[in-house]
Amino acid sequence: MVRDKREAIVVGSGPNGLAAAIALARAGLAVTVYEKHEIIGGGCRSLELIQQGYIHDVCSTVHLQVKLSPFFRKLPLEEYGLRWVTPPFALANPFDDGTAAVVSQSMSETVATLDGSDGETYAKLMSPLVIQSQELMDEIMRFPSIPLRHPLMMLSFGRRAITPTTKLARSLFKGKRARALIAGMGAHSAMELEQRGSFASGFLMSITAHADGWPFPEGGSQVTVNALAGYLAELGGKFITGYEVKSLDQLPPHDVVLLDVTPRQFLEMAENRLPSSYANKLRQYQYGCGAFKCDWILDGPVPWKAKECHKANTVHIGGYLEEIATAEREVSQQKHPERPFVIVTQPSLFDRTRAGGDGHIVYGYCHVPNGSTCDMTERIEAQIERFAPGFRDSIVGRHTMSTADLERHNPNCVGGDFLGGAKTLKQLILPPVSYETPIKNAFLCSSSTPPSPGVHGMCGFRAAQTAIRKLKLSH
Repeated sequence: MVRDKREAIVVGSGPNGLAAAIALARAGLAVTVYEKHEIIGGGCRSLELIQQGYIHDVCSTVHLQVKLSPFFRKLPLEEYGLRWVTPPFALANPFDDGTAAVVSQSMSETVATLDGSDGETYAKLMSPLVIQSQELMDEIMRFPSIPLRHPLMMLSFGRRAITPTTKLARSLFKGKRARALIAGMGAHSAMELEQRGSFASGFLMSITAHADGWPFPEGGSQVTVNALAGYLAELGGKFITGYEVKSLDQLPPHDVVLLDVTPRQFLEMAENRLPSSYANKLRQYQYGCGAFKCDWILDGPVPWKAKECHKANTVHIGGYLEEIATAEREVSQQKHPERPFVIVTQPSLFDRTRAGGDGHIVYGYCHVPNGSTCDMTERIEAQIERFAPGFRDSIVGRHTMSTADLERHNPNCVGGDFLGGAKTLKQLILPPVSYETPIKNAFLCSSSTPPSPGVHGMCGFRAAQTAIRKLKLSH
């Protein structure tokens, strides 16, 4: 029997898997996506975790790179239901005195919350790259491809990005407020803030916050993947859900397979078909710290002391630089901080479709050692209570997720690591795994591959482009 099209299989329906599937379908392949869970989305699923009508994001929540993604921004996702919500402030960082520093699309609003000359210094650091934010995103999403299209811009970004967060904060800024803002951004790297490269992701996140305001999908993260799936279905793509691929031998005949999985899962799926040297490289792949996550339903908005926090979807809880750095250092030392750095989002303040009643939903997580079994609920809530007295009394419902729970919801979160691997400077510059594998026409396309983690789909898109080139060579 002669087939009309070449057959492509994608394992995993997270943003990278769907990006790969769309790229393959647009190239003329017949695409089938396999997903372990009944609901597609991977780390971008939304569920009623506590009470009907209250929609919580299981993992990813703020999609700060979708609108700037070189691939996603060209797709007609709005036609498939994706709507963006942009809060007045991307971020607020409250302090014990009842005030907060903020990151706004308005540089002047941001500068006004910093001390003295630090505002001018901050603007000089950020503004040139904010103006070039799209070019910067395009260049980073090509990394480590060469030659660079904008070498001077990348030099300007790179020399700051590789600097340890603590060193950069102390060398550039005199006041505690700006240093705290920088520390909180650097902590998104899930690295010790004294490490080289710890500011790379935070620097890019700061730039995108000023350029685009950190939008999030109206209705929850699930809306993003549903829009991608809707477009894929329009291209002829098919989905098989509730089917776990434990071995590549389970898959039907195909011309190419792309795997939205981390090295550990790939090793389990294909160990008997991999050269020992490559299998050993997968075994040695380094995963990062885990996370402990809480979701709450409150009877009203979080009672923040700092008024600025009521205008930001994302709130960094950790005080000043020294405290944030201590918390992240203790995690790297396999400890559980008494005062963890907590990242909070409060989407129902700006998107009432997420809350079916009069209450509000809030999401918060902190870093913990990979595979941790420690319940951090009390410590997380104590940190929020510190900046929002009465928070505990406003809790109507609570749902917690340990590192094991996160991995159960999404196997790519190995030991609770939702970044797909440790983002050390070495692994950022010299990725230990890429798209091609020793198995003919089998490719990796998860956030463990270049360019970086995030809801931008470029790992999947670039893997698909590699696969398409290989298929043409094999004609």
